[in-house]
Amino acid sequence: MTLTTPLPSRSTPVRPRDVQVATISPQTQVLRSRTWDRLKFEVEYSRQRGTTANAYLIQADRTVLIDPPGESFTDLFLTELRHQVDLAQIDYIITSHVNANRLATLTRLLTLAPQAQIVSSRAAANTLKLALGDRADRLCPMRSGETLDLGQGHVLEFVGVPTPRWPDGLCTYDMASQTLFSDKLFGMHHCDDALWDEQWRQLERDRRYYFDCLHSPQAKQVETALDLIDALPLKTLAPGHGPLVRYSLSRLRQDYRQWCQQQAQQTLRVALLYASAYGNTARLADAIAQSLTAAQIAVEAINCEQADPNTLVDSLSQCDGFIIGSPTLGGHAPVQIQTALGLILANVPKTKLVGVFGSYGWSGEAIDELERKLKDANYAFGFEPLRVRFSPNAAALEACTAAATQFAQRLRKRQKQGARPAIAEAHSDRTAQALGRVIGSLCVVTTQVNGKHTGLLTAWVAQASFSPPGLMLALPKEAAEASQLRPGAGFVLNILKEGRAVRRHFSAQHGSTTAFDHLPFTSAGNGCAILTDGLAYVECTVKEQSSAGDHLLIYATVHQGELLAPGGMPAINHRKSGHQY
Repeated sequence: MTLTTPLPSRSTPVRPRDVQVATISPQTQVLRSRTWDRLKFEVEYSRQRGTTANAYLIQADRTVLIDPPGESFTDLFLTELRHQVDLAQIDYIITSHVNANRLATLTRLLTLAPQAQIVSSRAAANTLKLALGDRADRLCPMRSGETLDLGQGHVLEFVGVPTPRWPDGLCTYDMASQTLFSDKLFGMHHCDDALWDEQWRQLERDRRYYFDCLHSPQAKQVETALDLIDALPLKTLAPGHGPLVRYSLSRLRQDYRQWCQQQAQQTLRVALLYASAYGNTARLADAIAQSLTAAQIAVEAINCEQADPNTLVDSLSQCDGFIIGSPTLGGHAPVQIQTALGLILANVPKTKLVGVFGSYGWSGEAIDELERKLKDANYAFGFEPLRVRFSPNAAALEACTAAATQFAQRLRKRQKQGARPAIAEAHSDRTAQALGRVIGSLCVVTTQVNGKHTGLLTAWVAQASFSPPGLMLALPKEAAEASQLRPGAGFVLNILKEGRAVRRHFSAQHGSTTAFDHLPFTSAGNGCAILTDGLAYVECTVKEQSSAGDHLLIYATVHQGELLAPGGMPAINHRKSGHQY
């Protein structure tokens, strides 16, 4: 994976900043704060095509503003917003993630919109409490799956999408317009008059560059977010930057999956660990990650402030090298970095290549401590430790790029010398990836247990016979036994429809009974549930059962069935690995 070479600076005069307003669906507008030239010296803006900061306004029985822009646009934005709505009538302000730049506009809005509540993820709310002081009572934190009813059909559903870079990430889905306000996902830094992505083929390089810069180090979390988003019926993706997506809706989501999988398939991997008190160490980590990605090294960014110790050790065991960054607080590394260092010294082989970096205000003891303890443990360094005082400038970020390039070169040299262990494990991973390409239609097996309906999600189904018509299912042993799928038992196989959100209510590991409190269904002749939002169903009777590893194989005959949505397509389960569902 290679980052595209930045384009030369524009020779044409730069247009002044402005705010573009347009209606994108009934009662919904976008306000695009447009910057026509390069914003900053960070690598992610190096395409030099400017950018847009997209805010969204929904005016139903209640009014919501989504993602007001940063401080440089506060006055321009508020002037234009007043033309669209009486600010005192705004009921909610949704912030998909929190940063210091956005707080300036947010605090101005709280004064001008005295009744507005701030909707965010719970992680963002914890940050905002400190920033808002006595106005913290206006916070309205939301969990993933919770909803907010604006009236007139506009029911907003919140989807938590935490990542190392944005641990407070939150997407918002409007059921009325089938629009996902996706914040950092599916965006790009490109400023133009075009509101939509009609010319999406011309945008592909900018989209890929944006993904490589922002998302490639957190590909695991992005894939998790894609799994959640796939369950939503979508007509529009409304990102935080760049044009809105309607014409390449399926293509862009497919591209994101492919780009995530390309990260997983790189032969060399680096774990990039960091904590960041004021955002400076995180910016250094971003620059290092971008340079490693450009060198075709898979990077897994790990924010130690959120990382689970077991997950951290697992990631470190699978990498070929690791780089750790820390700020200095009170003359020491933060507790999270000290914990990570202890886990490294206790669990990670000394054959791994390492690097150390960090920012500081006065003396930088945390960086010295990391360097000393790793050297005492006989780890080999891929570059000399990087120390940056206060906020990184262009020269500091260039030093990060050079250090990461050197790290990649030394990692490849060690690979050629046969230093990389666990070859068998690598082969196992490739086998799992290949096995994961076996796909099947998503189905829900419904049964009745003690008078209660139970449903189990599965894609492990195949037709096994023509006469009589029969199916073969593979189900987890405990789930199959709990569902009482023994010879003679009846069940319904519900084939799900692409674009419907039924799958989110069921699990592939255990049966669900609560799903039927939320989903419409009727009863089949055998008493089991028929999900009316499905594509089709068949009524079955179990004939044989046998053990197969950690699953039970069930052969069942089919008695009758029906198409519920003749024009629909079956939902397909695309797996990432043969080790999991």
